[in-house]
Amino acid sequence: MKIERPKSNQPIPDHAKKVFEGVLFDVYQWPQEMYDGTTQTFERLKRADVVVVFGVLPDGKILMADQEQPGRDPYVGAIAGRMEKGEEVIDAAKREFREETGYEADKYILIDAKQTASKIDWVVYTFIAKGLRKVGEQELDGGEKIKLRSVTFDELLEMADKSFFPNKELALMLLAAKSDSAKMTELRKLFDPKL
Repeated sequence: MKIERPKSNQPIPDHAKKVFEGVLFDVYQWPQEMYDGTTQTFERLKRADVVVVFGVLPDGKILMADQEQPGRDPYVGAIAGRMEKGEEVIDAAKREFREETGYEADKYILIDAKQTASKIDWVVYTFIAKGLRKVGEQELDGGEKIKLRSVTFDELLEMADKSFFPNKELALMLLAAKSDSAKMTELRKLFDPKL
């Protein structure tokens, strides 16, 4: 399954120069003509795209991760990680989910894909995974501590409006569904393990 990458609303022009290559971010600059005829240096960041996976267990509970990473406060969120260079989106979702949970899934449903920041070329792809089966142990990176937990859909709904919840794209969907019964029905179907 080939997934098209969403375009940025503020793309990095072809003539931009990479002026810094970092571990996480690359910096691009270019001369930009202003409305008054002057020229200024414009700048954008680029980073590896990210996959986010909400796995739905056969009992309908959603697999979440209590996570700790160096330099960051502990948090609870979905399974997520950076795509590797040249990796297809769906392959990254499967790899990250397998590494961080020890589970594989029969079905991955893309529910959102968007550029999330105005001055960073960076896409977050959000999936729901169904038909989970345990196939092994977690294979965590040296900078990850992940303890799995499962929550009900209603518990996930409550987590969405908490400041600690890192998965903002899903949080917006969940919060919008609280005031729209049709959206709520649609979301509940997406998280139903039997559908």
